[in-house]
Amino acid sequence: MAAPRDSESLGDLFGRLSTQLGTLIRQEMELARAELTASAQRTARNASLVGIGAAIGYAAFLALVGAAIALLDAIGLDTWVAALVVAIVLGIVAFALVQRGRSQLNAASLAPRRTIESLKDDAELAKERVR
Repeated sequence: MAAPRDSESLGDLFGRLSTQLGTLIRQEMELARAELTASAQRTARNASLVGIGAAIGYAAFLALVGAAIALLDAIGLDTWVAALVVAIVLGIVAFALVQRGRSQLNAASLAPRRTIESLKDDAELAKERVR
């Protein structure tokens, strides 16, 4: 003699399943929205590093070129040689700042990884319950 599996009807089970699925989908959407917002904020911050580095590099370039020109005039060296040396040094600094910001932008992922993992887990759980 087989033991009764459950006292709930099939309609009740499907009704509860659809309610739980709706709740699950809403929660997953909220998680995805939160992850995308956090990822966009990190990306904006890193992009601002690139912009700030470029602006500082340009301002420093202008100030130091003027100072190098004045110094070389005082020392007696050729002005164009001093301007070239200063431009190379400042170019290296600006390049380093821009590369740091770019590398952090490239490392950032906009994909909602936790949501994807959670959806995979939910799908696996749903498969197990259907069996």
